[in-house]
Amino acid sequence: MNRHLISAGDLSRDDAILILDTAEELASVEGRAIRKLPTLRGMTVVNLFYEDSTRTRTSFEAAAKRLSADVINFSAKGSSVAKGESLKDTVQTLSAYDPAAIVIRSPHPLSGVRSSVSAYQSPCPLRRTKSPL
Repeated sequence: MNRHLISAGDLSRDDAILILDTAEELASVEGRAIRKLPTLRGMTVVNLFYEDSTRTRTSFEAAAKRLSADVINFSAKGSSVAKGESLKDTVQTLSAYDPAAIVIRSPHPLSGVRSSVSAYQSPCPLRRTKSPL
């Protein structure tokens, strides 16, 4: 499977089946009294949002917490991004937390972000959430 997932179009058929099979296994956790798994215990997931979102941010936050991750939710609004901080500087700052993954939501196309962000941050998978049209 690709290390970074920017678009569903990046997935091979086998990768898509693996994701669906894993989702089916994880769905079985819903019936448990304790719905947390230790998969990401001791790891951090960063949700990096450049646009307002409720459902998407809380969905990613809940998923990471159910896998026992520590979660950092970053909103561009009210941050140094509003003063002109670049994506590069923001990612480098958040990379100091050694995240297991960075989820990025942006209203702008992120073509090229995979390679450029990977070049200036600690190696971790990037996940792009789909912005509504």
